[in-house]
Amino acid sequence: SMEERRYRSSSGAPIALRCRQHSASCWELAVRCPRLQLRSLSAVTSAIWLAAYGLFVLSENSMVLSAAVFITLIGLIIYLHFVKIDQESLLVIGSLGVQVTSSYASGKESTTFIEMSQVKDVVINEAIYMQKVIYYLCILLQDPRDPQVVSEVVPLFQSSKPRLDCLIEVYKSCQEILEQRKTVPQSS
Repeated sequence: SMEERRYRSSSGAPIALRCRQHSASCWELAVRCPRLQLRSLSAVTSAIWLAAYGLFVLSENSMVLSAAVFITLIGLIIYLHFVKIDQESLLVIGSLGVQVTSSYASGKESTTFIEMSQVKDVVINEAIYMQKVIYYLCILLQDPRDPQVVSEVVPLFQSSKPRLDCLIEVYKSCQEILEQRKTVPQSS
């Protein structure tokens, strides 16, 4: 079963949460970020090219125009391949672990896998950012030597930055799977 619900990011941009339950102990939760706005892209490009044209008129050096085109193209490639994330997803498999995937606008994907034995808990934290309280979801990893100690905090959905109402939905699904893990006897 799959459903998609609309939410907003902490900056007010529209985002969508897709929840797909593959089985009782396997959830896939994906947050789709706003698409790349052509308006803002053309505004930046126009600004760079106008500035370059102004410099060209003053300096009468045609290299300025070539450089502007080159810089814009390189900038766009870097932005699409390393900066602009279209979707962030979380695959939680009770018996295995948590897979965190970021899909970039260029189609590139980066994935991190965390074994379930390392997961201590999934929590919602709050932070104050520029005079505003923002909430974020994170996975607490436990120290292998001392399970009571949190060794690392892995923040999730760093690019889409969903608001609290959306985070609570993801949190509930994660907790459902973590609860099952406590009731199932661990086979080591």
